[in-house]
Amino acid sequence: MNLPLRRIKLHAPEDFAGMRAAGQLVAAALDMIGAHVRPGVTTAELDRLCHDFVRDHGATPASLGYQGYAHATCISPNHVVCHGIPGTRRLAEGDIVNIDLAAILDGWHGDSSRMYAVGAVSTLARRLMQVTEEATLRGIAAIRPGATLGDIGAAMQRHVEAARFSVVRDFCGHGLGRVYHDAPDVLNYGRPGTGPTLRPGMFLTVEPMVNAGRPEVKVLADGWTAVTRDRSLSAQYEHSVGVTETGCEIFTLSPAAGVVSAEPESVERL
Repeated sequence: MNLPLRRIKLHAPEDFAGMRAAGQLVAAALDMIGAHVRPGVTTAELDRLCHDFVRDHGATPASLGYQGYAHATCISPNHVVCHGIPGTRRLAEGDIVNIDLAAILDGWHGDSSRMYAVGAVSTLARRLMQVTEEATLRGIAAIRPGATLGDIGAAMQRHVEAARFSVVRDFCGHGLGRVYHDAPDVLNYGRPGTGPTLRPGMFLTVEPMVNAGRPEVKVLADGWTAVTRDRSLSAQYEHSVGVTETGCEIFTLSPAAGVVSAEPESVERL
């Protein structure tokens, strides 16, 4: 049986304010948690701090209870690609770790993730994080009315593979807004000019997962944690964005950056 395609929602100009507020709350939480990412801290403690921050600011962690998930964050160290479950694991000097947080504020979803270095990390780890963040911004730079989803994926894939890393294909970005995970799927690879055309009012996440080794992943027995099959390091950055009349607005940039929107040609300089 052919299932109906999910319709991509187009949001009104006034909806950007709600997404901006939710995105800035998540960004502030990820700013806050950076000071606590250090050797010896447990991933459960980092999760608790993020949970409390979101609650204290009048919002709800979006992942808490989502499809049975029991935590406010996903915390993914080293070779964990995504959906790492917070627990008793203590971070160690030299680890890299992704913290992924989504929050619901006044019905709108902000969703973002960042990489953190635990003390001094290897040159490879530092380079992997840098390339992954650059790829995220290159994908965002491709967003404008009339561009396609394939343009976003192609921009990210091209940058990652030029650095001799690999793009994970098993997971992708997504639409969001008043729904946590919505149409469309935002692939982290692709061909320019393919896929749905971007239109003002679309809200998306851009979130490439990049491996230092091969792109294949496997999901562990807990049903959530995805790891690299070759146990190579993995990194991810994620932003929530909205397509505007002239480019895009990034809802989840750090407040410390002082910029919450950008035209396509300027995104890569952020």
